[in-house]
This record gives sequence, C-alpha cells and structure tokens, in this order.
Amino acid sequence: MNATDLRPHLLAFASYPDLPETLALAGTIALAPHRRGPWRAPVAGLAARELDAVLVSYFPGAAPLRPLLHIWREQAEAEARPAMDEFDELVALLLAHQTTDAPDSRWLAHAIATASMADNHLWQDLGLPSRVELNALMQARFTALRTKNAGDMKWKKFFYRQLCEAAEVPICKSPSCAACCDYALCFGAEI
Repeated sequence: MNATDLRPHLLAFASYPDLPETLALAGTIALAPHRRGPWRAPVAGLAARELDAVLVSYFPGAAPLRPLLHIWREQAEAEARPAMDEFDELVALLLAHQTTDAPDSRWLAHAIATASMADNHLWQDLGLPSRVELNALMQARFTALRTKNAGDMKWKKFFYRQLCEAAEVPICKSPSCAACCDYALCFGAEI
C-alpha cells in the first residue's frame, strides 16, 4: 500500500473523519513517504506506543496498518537529523500555546511540526483540503497562536517568525510587515 492509498483507509477507520484534527493526522501519516530524512516518520518524535495511541484514538480499526507505519517510523528514526533544524523548537512553541493539555494536543503539535519540515504550504503538507481547515485546527487546538496570527500570515512563515522573535533574531526587512517588500510572499494568496 502506498501513501496515496493510505489516507482514504485511515479516514475510513476514523471515528470523526471530518474533524480538522483527524484530517491533519491522517494527512501527516499518509504523506510520510513524500518527506525527506527523519521527517518520513508518520508523525516525527512520537514513540511506537504514542503512534499506536493515535491510531486507537483517531482511527479505531486501523490495526492492520500498524506494521507499515512502524516500519516507516523505524526507517525515519535511522536517518540523521540535519545539523540545523527547528523541529524541537516548533513542537515546544506549539505545546506552549496548546488550548487543552490533552494527549492529542501533543500528537497534533508533533504532526504540525512534522509537516512543517516538508516543502509546500502547511495545509498541503498536513493533507488538508484547504487553509480553512488549518485555521480551524489552530483556532481549536492552539488558540493563542491563532490569535497572534491576526494578519493571517502563512503558517510556516508565522511559526518561524515566532521562533526568530523568541531567539531575538531580526527577520523582517522593515520595522513593519505592512511596509516590507516581501509582504506578498508572507500574506499573499496560496495556490
């Protein structure tokens, strides 16, 4: 079974297939083979036990998929992480802004960080139908971050801006985003 086939199977096993949380987890898991290096894990940073808990909680009946997902997880863990990556910092940022202290908030933080290591818009790398579902997910699970992103900056850019601000690294070319020559890149329409 390849990744293209996996997402519909996961959603067929889902208790709530239309929830943004379910869609994001299914997409992150299914798109694992399309990511590079250690980010090819179904959800990077989750141990086997936690990955099983994701399946039981969100995709009951998906037990036949466990061996495949664990193979992907083990193969990804064998890959060396790049010398510089922001994965752990991004997980910490998300967890610091989680709306509820539930186990699935941790899983979602790891899924979002995993998808952030891929190359497309975050909603695409989470396998979501559009940015609307990503915004709904952020509003429900990471409300404080959604509130901080009042200008509706693209999420990956917003996350990295938050990380740079926390590290006191200036990233904007001007004192205000509105005056920045890259405004359209950060706030423009996504295709």
